Amino acid sequence: NPVTCRASEVLEQRTGYCFAKSHLLAALLRANQIPAGLCYQRLATGDDSSPFCLHGLNAVYLEAYGWYRIDARGNKPGVAAAFSPPLEKLAFLIGVEGEADLPEIWAEPIPVVVHCLETCQTFQEVSASLPDIQIIKASGDASADRTAAN
Repeated sequence: NPVTCRASEVLEQRTGYCFAKSHLLAALLRANQIPAGLCYQRLATGDDSSPFCLHGLNAVYLEAYGWYRIDARGNKPGVAAAFSPPLEKLAFLIGVEGEADLPEIWAEPIPVVVHCLETCQTFQEVSASLPDIQIIKASGDASADRTAAN
């Protein structure tokens, strides 16, 4: 499969990683005057800990509920995201230390994601370069500062 980034590429190639699918969904929602943005989860790539990578999602503004996250990735056995406001049913739950639901809603894809999708040409290259954002917590502080890692 080709590596796609832009919404038009996902339509043309009929494939994309979660990030690219979220780019397409945001474009389709916005084209229909539905406020939409991009958001991310930080997930472990294995069962118990690092390495970590980002998972691309969308947020859509629903008048009755406010911003509501949805997952365009598609379901498969063991993964069942659903649209059922006001409850979020995302494909992946946070369950390992270091994983996080990142609270930001972005108008555009974050640079680390675009860099990965635009520079990698194959599945193997993307797998070796999955984007991540390091989460840095201040000592004794429950809040976290996030910085993009390239």
